[in-house]
Amino acid sequence: MWKTIVRRVLVMIPQLFVLSMLVFIMAKFMPGDPFTGLITPQTDPNRLEEMRQAAGFYDPWYIQYWHWVTNALHGDFGDSYSFKVSVASLIGERGMNTLWLSLLSVILVYLIAIPLGVLAGRYQNSFLDKSVVLYSFISYAIPTFVLSLIFLFIFGYQLEWFPTSGTVDVKYDPGTFDYFWNKFYHLLLPAITYALLGTTGVIQYLRSEIIDAKTQDYVKTARSKGIPMRKVYSRHIFRNSLLPIAAFLGFTITGLLGGSVFIETIFGYPGMGQLFIQAIMARDYSVITTLVMLFGFLTLLGSLLSDIIMSIVDPRIRID
Repeated sequence: MWKTIVRRVLVMIPQLFVLSMLVFIMAKFMPGDPFTGLITPQTDPNRLEEMRQAAGFYDPWYIQYWHWVTNALHGDFGDSYSFKVSVASLIGERGMNTLWLSLLSVILVYLIAIPLGVLAGRYQNSFLDKSVVLYSFISYAIPTFVLSLIFLFIFGYQLEWFPTSGTVDVKYDPGTFDYFWNKFYHLLLPAITYALLGTTGVIQYLRSEIIDAKTQDYVKTARSKGIPMRKVYSRHIFRNSLLPIAAFLGFTITGLLGGSVFIETIFGYPGMGQLFIQAIMARDYSVITTLVMLFGFLTLLGSLLSDIIMSIVDPRIRID
């Protein structure tokens, strides 16, 4: 399997090259230029022109692309003109916030979805099953920003159960237990919101797989041998029904690492999703192009992770 993984990683290189070309060309067609974000009423036009010439803005596009790629390979993604720091350090800081939010969201999604999907499939057409299906339809239909605003208004401002913005209160010292607990407390409301909206696919796939598995020959054989239904579900049906769920796990993790634009923006959580919106609003070209490249890389990585997870869950599957 390791040879296949290495081969898949090598295949990702030309894909990333094509993506980088598209990102660079699209950035060239965007209005303004990378220095547009620096323009203020006090900005000297001559100084801006000097900065454009010094940065090679008037060089041929392929020379600009070559400089951009080589700098990126050395970890130099340029500076953010709106945040006044390097793009690498800015994304590193925001990326850690998004990482913790993503991990908690994924855990909550599967803690909610797996029991509901198993119970709905096992007790098909029961009141419980119909309730789970109704919940799935509602969570699928409601827009992310609507539920986020409702939860923020009720649990943040009216009941005051959760903080309404930020990652941690400034009164806590880093490294203390209170600091980490307060940081976790800030994660809860956006993570719960995402989890409630993200369970639909897992519940429906798991429910359908369990309903199908109940009619398979290996289940009938197990039941004819007198194996208790609890063991039939835990040892046979549940394991086989996990395959579609495993197929989405890699995409789910990397998708969350890309940042949830709506949730992070509405809850004022400083992650990569919120950073992407802020960069677009400020025309911060260096941050925008780097984030688009990063999101594309995470998508390719998610595909590879899903294949690896599926091969672990079912050894009969081999990735090619």
